[in-house]
Amino acid sequence: MKKKLGCLHAHHSNIEYIELAFRSDEDIELVHFVDPGVLQHVSKGSDDVARKVKEQIEWIISCDVDAILITCTNYIALLENEVVFNPPIPIIKIDEPFFESICSVQLPQTILFTNPATVEGTIARLRQYAKQHGKSVNVVAEVIEDTFDLIMQGEKEAYNDAILRTLHTLSDEPNLISVAQLSMVHAAQRFEEQTAWTIIHPLRALVKDVKKNMAGTL
Repeated sequence: MKKKLGCLHAHHSNIEYIELAFRSDEDIELVHFVDPGVLQHVSKGSDDVARKVKEQIEWIISCDVDAILITCTNYIALLENEVVFNPPIPIIKIDEPFFESICSVQLPQTILFTNPATVEGTIARLRQYAKQHGKSVNVVAEVIEDTFDLIMQGEKEAYNDAILRTLHTLSDEPNLISVAQLSMVHAAQRFEEQTAWTIIHPLRALVKDVKKNMAGTL
């Protein structure tokens, strides 16, 4: 019998990335939940967003899923570590295997973002993760300006092209490159096909991490 993985997204465009990542896995059924409203409230500086995220997760748990995958870094940053859900359930945060990949490389790295609102929380979590695991990171965050609205408006090709142009520009520099957001993965994969570069991105280690966290339920 398949086990259910509830996937919480801030935008519907993330669904296809997760579907592709797990397309060959016959043991896991994906159930998607999308609410872009949280990002809107984060940008407005709303004070009650963390409570909303907690309520969303409780709603997903009530749908009888066996584990939850959170694909938005803003959602992850808003979810306090000490929150305990009843019944207890594995909460898989997409950025943690991504952080592990970054921490495994000691060379200077540039981490690209398109959404400025995700930078502070992601970098803070990365440094916290590195500290907790006794590792150090040498990273610089860079935002591809005026790009995130493209994906929010459904202009996926223009969005990917903007990321691709930036990747080609940065390939002349010595730093390794990472893309921090799931929505940036397709452009990163296209860049890898066109060049000899390897781009660190959130999908690379995700499937393995999900299987590890769901080992007790599969």
